[in-house]
Amino acid sequence: MLRLVIQSRIPCRLSPRLPLCRHASTQRLSARKDWKLPVVGGVFIGLASLYFFLPDPSRSAPTSANKPLSASHFTPATVISNEISGPNSKILKLRVPPHLVIRDENDPIGFGPIWSVFIKDDDIQVERPYTPLESIDENGNMVFWIKRYPKGEVGRWLHSKQVGDTVELRGPLKTWPWDEDKWDEIVLISGGTGITPFYQLLRQVFDHSTSIPQSPSFTLIHSSRTPEEMPPEQILGPLAAYAEKYPNKFRLKLLVDTDDGSQPTTSLPLEVGRVNEQHIKNSLGFSEPTRWQKLFGRKDTCPPIPAKTLFLVCGPDQMVAAVSGPYGRNLSQGPTLGVLGRLGATSKQVWKL
Repeated sequence: MLRLVIQSRIPCRLSPRLPLCRHASTQRLSARKDWKLPVVGGVFIGLASLYFFLPDPSRSAPTSANKPLSASHFTPATVISNEISGPNSKILKLRVPPHLVIRDENDPIGFGPIWSVFIKDDDIQVERPYTPLESIDENGNMVFWIKRYPKGEVGRWLHSKQVGDTVELRGPLKTWPWDEDKWDEIVLISGGTGITPFYQLLRQVFDHSTSIPQSPSFTLIHSSRTPEEMPPEQILGPLAAYAEKYPNKFRLKLLVDTDDGSQPTTSLPLEVGRVNEQHIKNSLGFSEPTRWQKLFGRKDTCPPIPAKTLFLVCGPDQMVAAVSGPYGRNLSQGPTLGVLGRLGATSKQVWKL
């Protein structure tokens, strides 16, 4: 919350026994002028408060049921299904009229990775970005994995939606520019629902790309708090299939902070622990020195990270900070710190979604 502070330099003349305030000797205002400054200050504070409490331009964007999908206005979408997928999480399917989806002839399946839409909570007029899992199909359907957090107003609101309800969204908005020719290796590090933009990207590459042999190699390292909070089979199933079908192009690593004995959402192997330096090294093919190599003097030093290696990080703020350093001011990228900083990754090789 911003606080506006106005410092008055009016001389203190409450009592002749008290010393005058600073500047009193140089700023002697008449009694007639003294009352004007508090009044002007009050008006200024009122105008400033009005400015800060005006509706955000995006939230006050118009709603249109006839114009094509756009970031400049909200489009009504119908809830098709809203099914529980785990503790505090649901798979939400929304449909917009298919004639409102204008596709590029070079991108017939949607809008390309990675993109999102803003969904507005009509009750309190707050919007938040969400990433569709599988782009948008020919019927105008979009699928989202929505988690309900204690302080997440829009997530809680979406969890309450019933089949047939209307939800307003605006977009698409590009989250990150995808260029398959720029990188040789892409390491995706996610936590919680931060896996959704990476699922969208991998879905595009392995299901709809015509140049898989030429595309970069991917490693996805995903972390959840407990086994039952892992992404649902609807997400992990296709990812496991990609890892099996394209072993030289995609590797999948699943971690949990703690094994509390809860029922996992998947039969895939889970490792207990948080993302650390060794996970990153393994994803890049850096091997640990053997006992004999250590005995004969080899030091456990990490070789330079190849220049055409990219790290994409998405998840809770604490995880992002530990892996790549916190976001900067106003959600800017900020410096590369954390695990990736210690390994020598540069700011050009790290992107925090």
